[in-house]
Amino acid sequence: MIHQLERLYSPFERNNNPFYVLIFTILSQRTKDEITEVSADRLFSKYKNAEQLSKAKVKDVEKLIKPVGFYHVKAKRIIETAKIILNKYKGKVPDSLEELTSIKGVGRKTANCVLVYVYNISTIPVDTHVHRISNRIGLVKTRIPKETEAELKRIIPKKYWIKLNYLFVKHGKKICRPVSPKCSECTIKKYCIYGKTKE
Repeated sequence: MIHQLERLYSPFERNNNPFYVLIFTILSQRTKDEITEVSADRLFSKYKNAEQLSKAKVKDVEKLIKPVGFYHVKAKRIIETAKIILNKYKGKVPDSLEELTSIKGVGRKTANCVLVYVYNISTIPVDTHVHRISNRIGLVKTRIPKETEAELKRIIPKKYWIKLNYLFVKHGKKICRPVSPKCSECTIKKYCIYGKTKE
């Protein structure tokens, strides 16, 4: 199944800016990727790093990220995050789940995204796409993302962990959409419990 998705979607790529990935993922919570991308680009066009963002005014950040969901809360949170990264970690985003999740507002998904997309550490970030598709296909039967992460790690060989989020996100946007999934176009339909009901 993973091989089919690998052939379908462009190669997985890392990002060499850990602070960008960290802030981007915080902004992406409950927000469409297209909106997050525009907002993050606007934010980083003015504040290049943790030091600059730590000195920003909340109102200025709010204006830059305003289309994202809960932008009032997120503006304060990313400034606080910048201060922690600067003062506690000397400007370097940590590369461990424990340290990342100790930062207020950084959950497992955000931390795991940093580990996978920046540091190339094998884990499975579980966002809405991964949670939905894993359950829809029938790989897991879970209620919350944390359970999904644990189950996927139990059944998926570790060599595939690092690409799983990327592939499922791509597939979730293009084919396995939340509403009206394109089952007739799906290359992994034969593995999918939901897809078989559409035959």
